[in-house]
Formats: sequence, C-alpha cells, structure tokens
Amino acid sequence: MTSSATPALASNPALVAPSLRRRIACWLYEGVLLFAVVFVAGFVFSTVFRMQNAMDPNRPLLQAFVFAVFGGYFTGFWSRGRQTLAMKTWHIRLVDLNGRPVTASRALLRYVLAWIWFLPPLAVIAPFGLRAREIAVLAVGWVLVWALLSRFHPQRQFWHDAWAGTRLVSAT
Repeated sequence: MTSSATPALASNPALVAPSLRRRIACWLYEGVLLFAVVFVAGFVFSTVFRMQNAMDPNRPLLQAFVFAVFGGYFTGFWSRGRQTLAMKTWHIRLVDLNGRPVTASRALLRYVLAWIWFLPPLAVIAPFGLRAREIAVLAVGWVLVWALLSRFHPQRQFWHDAWAGTRLVSAT
C-alpha cells in the first residue's frame, strides 16, 4: 500500500470498499455470466480444432485459450473505467489507488493475481487424488478464507487488489 493512496482515501469517501457481502454476490454473479463466455469460447475452439470429446489431445490448448479469453474479457471491461455486467448490477467499480480508471496493464495484472481465488485448491487436488466432495469443501473453504482475509486489509480490499494497485469501490 503506497502512501499516495491514503490521502486519496481520506479526501474521497467514495473510495471505500463495498461490503464483503456485495462483493461476493458480484463475484458469484460473474461466475454465472462467465458460463456463457466459456460456452462460446469452448464452442468456437472445439469447432476450429474439431474436438470430439473431453479427452481430446487439444484439451490443454483449450484451457489456455479459455484462460486467455477470460483475461481479454476482464482486462477489456476493467480498463478505462468500464464495468462487467455483474459489476454494473451490484454497483461496483474497479479503480486504481487514487480512484482513477485502471490501465489495461494494471487490469491484466489484477486478472492474473485474482487467480489466487482458485490456484491453491487446484494445486492440492492433483497430488492427493481427492473425491468430488473433498474438492468442493476445499474450494469453498479456500474461497471463504480468501474473502475473509480482506477484513485484515486496512481498507477492507481483497489482497490481490492491494497487490495489483487496484480497489473495488461503490459505483455512484
């Protein structure tokens, strides 16, 4: 956290984080909307590469493609002050530490850092051969822990936002 963010926060109460409940609701809604994005991306990819089933040898390439599509989706919306549909619905904006729209490079950095929501449980799944129920408990547990860790941030921001130099604020 830089010292330049403190004066901006003190002089602008609009830079206060939305409630954790609202941010998580937005996060969950975003997940629902991403189903359509992944469906279209998967359809296009599987059509171009003529994938026949889920065990196709191009599966890792499909995963990389979906990762890139998600990156483009979020970076495109977050940069220059735009909001995703979920953010508009829940009246949340992404800004830099001084309340300005984020640049494309900062939005991309936030996208990469936001994978901390998923990578720790994914890293544990493979070596231990966990069952579906164990995976669900682990994933949901980690999401809850990561969300609650925002309570320990001075401005109640998610830690990946702090590391990316961004913040979620209420849209007016």
